[in-house]
Amino acid sequence: MSKTIIHTDKAPAAIGAYSQAVRAGDTVYMSGQIPLDPATMTVVGNGDFRAEARQVFQNLQAVAEAAGGTLGDIVKLNAYLTDLANFAVFNEVMAEFIAEPFPARAAVGVASLPKGVQVEAEAVLVLNA
Repeated sequence: MSKTIIHTDKAPAAIGAYSQAVRAGDTVYMSGQIPLDPATMTVVGNGDFRAEARQVFQNLQAVAEAAGGTLGDIVKLNAYLTDLANFAVFNEVMAEFIAEPFPARAAVGVASLPKGVQVEAEAVLVLNA
């Protein structure tokens, strides 16, 4: 099976040795997105968790669309939060971007994330399901 690299300028460029997403068959593996503005590559929100979470979902949405899908095609989402006290806010923001039925999900508390952000999320999409 071949793999296709997914890239869009509407999401932050990779800041390491990875692709924004890789499609293998009808499955798209999306790399973790942090709250970077794709135009400036700077962290958004000035410490506001809700603003950071919204940017994460906007970035995921841009990559999903570049792959030919939508956030509704996500079957698994992994979220990484530096403070699990923000779990309820993350749920609220996620519900702004993804409708029921919701995908499977894990939410993990971590000590730190790149660029000092508070949230990162990665996802797996299945297209044409």
